[in-house]
Amino acid sequence: MARGPVGAALASLTVRGRCMVAVGLTLLGLGALLGELPLLQVAVFVLALPLLSALGVARRRFRLSTRRTVTPTRVPRGGTADVLLEVTNADRRAGGLWLLTEPLPVELGPEPTYVLERLAAGTTAALHYRASGSRRGRYRLGPLRLRLVDPFGLVTRSVTGTDAAELLVVPRVRPLAAAGPAAGVGGNGEGARRSIAVHGEDDVSTRAYRHGDDLRKVHWRATARTGELMVRLEERPWRSSATLLLDTRARAHLIAPSGTPAAAAGEGPGDSLEWLVEAAACIGTALTARGAALRVLTDAGELPATDPRRGLAADELLDRLAVLQPSRRADLSGLAELTARAGGDGPVVALLGAVGAADVAPLTRARTGPGAGLAVLVDVGGYAATTGGARARRSSSEAARSALAQQREEAVVLLRDAGWRVVVARAGAPVEEAWAALTSTGVPA
Repeated sequence: MARGPVGAALASLTVRGRCMVAVGLTLLGLGALLGELPLLQVAVFVLALPLLSALGVARRRFRLSTRRTVTPTRVPRGGTADVLLEVTNADRRAGGLWLLTEPLPVELGPEPTYVLERLAAGTTAALHYRASGSRRGRYRLGPLRLRLVDPFGLVTRSVTGTDAAELLVVPRVRPLAAAGPAAGVGGNGEGARRSIAVHGEDDVSTRAYRHGDDLRKVHWRATARTGELMVRLEERPWRSSATLLLDTRARAHLIAPSGTPAAAAGEGPGDSLEWLVEAAACIGTALTARGAALRVLTDAGELPATDPRRGLAADELLDRLAVLQPSRRADLSGLAELTARAGGDGPVVALLGAVGAADVAPLTRARTGPGAGLAVLVDVGGYAATTGGARARRSSSEAARSALAQQREEAVVLLRDAGWRVVVARAGAPVEEAWAALTSTGVPA
């Protein structure tokens, strides 16, 4: 609802201005009641001062231009970005008393404030601040909020700009041990290439002609021998593959509210979903470094790659994970279907939240390739003490934690019986520790 002139005037008063109005009204009432002319004169003066200040602030004209330079525009969780905010007085007159505030999400730290007084016409003021990314995501910096204040501090006027900049906070990547499954089958994982052709014209590999094949590849000798049109199979490159499965269901995690101390400390991830996303970033980066064509499947769908044949590159993987949100899916059936369609002959690494035997059963049937199957199950109950109760997805009672642990053990047994290597990641454990246990020669515990 739009405010009238009186409402707008009252809204522009500071605490000091409201006190002045209250004092003026009190003096006015006492002067009228007692018939004291001096009290009435003082009351008029006290009431007129905020009014004149409001008129002066309302009539004040200004022209500002702002420019932001964010360095870098993409930081890992726990990292900081330097922001240069250039404020230019584009008016022909000097500015008055300006209070500037740069609105920031709570995940990037406190909002910086500045005071500029009498900025000369055409002059630029360079303002600096740092944004610390305590939680992954895409954040908006700005727009700048300007407050004009009269010399007595009685009236303020706020104006918000339209310009803004973005900062992307990606999951933090820690180096993992060199041990682990090599992407692909029987290869060294270093971008292996496989040749389908054989040496010699007589023994060249052929297949039946299909509609759309290039006629220049027709093998006439094989065609004459078999009586049907045959085409030559030439040498082609082959990239090793690897698949990451992510359980992003909201019901399978304890999700901490934004700005909690655990998330803002810059140490470990603040909840089970953040731990899972950071593990996906570390493991996926390690697999792409070995030459794997990486695919990342979630219960809500596949993370798209710019070039599906080459898979997700390391930077592309981090960008996708930075904005990944929890899903509303009830089970992992959709993830199992995607896994079955994806196929592939490389390793499959599943990163799972709170699961039971019924949740992982579809995954054991979906993995049909010869690649290794590895699973990391997050101890979701262990995050109950750090995520708080307001937005916790599960009860933190001992009975609920025991039930979660029992379901998890059933899932572990089922996965191991299906040939998977399994490890349970305790709450707050480094990703390197879980990966080392998963890829060690002994039985993971």
